[in-house]
Amino acid sequence: MPTREAAYAGRFYPGYPEDLRKEVESYICSPESLLDAKGILVPHAGYVYSGSVAGKVFSSVRLPNRFIILGPNHSGRGAELALAPAGSWRTPLGTVPIDAELNGKLIGACPGLREDPSAHRNEHCLEVQIPFLQVLKPGFTFAAICVRTADFNHLESLGHAMATALRSEPEPILLVASSDMTHYEHADTAARQDRLAIDRILGVNPAELYRVVLESDITMCGFAPAVAVLVACADLGAASGKLIQYTNSGVTSGDFDQVVAYAGMAIL
Repeated sequence: MPTREAAYAGRFYPGYPEDLRKEVESYICSPESLLDAKGILVPHAGYVYSGSVAGKVFSSVRLPNRFIILGPNHSGRGAELALAPAGSWRTPLGTVPIDAELNGKLIGACPGLREDPSAHRNEHCLEVQIPFLQVLKPGFTFAAICVRTADFNHLESLGHAMATALRSEPEPILLVASSDMTHYEHADTAARQDRLAIDRILGVNPAELYRVVLESDITMCGFAPAVAVLVACADLGAASGKLIQYTNSGVTSGDFDQVVAYAGMAIL
């Protein structure tokens, strides 16, 4: 079966195994207790900017052995709802298998989902999540969905399908939505805008998240995957969310006039 090679090693994160493991471990926290989450929201910028948020989220929740990871399609290539086909993904820390059984259940439950490697080949938003799981949960498997649509009906159908697939499984599967928040605004403006979206995620309200992002022109690049994950989490009984960390690129760069913001959240 084919292996998707790392496209962003040495760019968004270290390209050498020992350096990558050391950096990921530097972002891991040790909470007093782990959250039992149905889904999480994590950022996908270069680790120097958002790695601390991703690491804190991944190490704050109880991690199962299986995951569905969704992110936005930045390249515009491939199907609107593109599922990574069976095979494996490689990072400097080794290879991780795609969960072929889970893929089959997702395709069976969601008519709009298509296996399409072209959407994933040069997409960073899902790749950058894998090293965190390789360090924290060795031996995991995953399904990966790249989303290139903002049609609410399609996102809702995907969310319901994911919930259906998860209900049929005897073991837990964590939903992971990959998204950055507001792009290229002053840090204060970004925080005000992002609070509107964060509040809807905390309320596990996918329709309101969809509405407020579009009506308030919030440049949350992964809002569509987040909507689908919220639909699934609501179907699975989630009642609230928890904001684990919010920050922006200015903390690293020193430029607070044009930031990209990052939120790490758990859906409980």
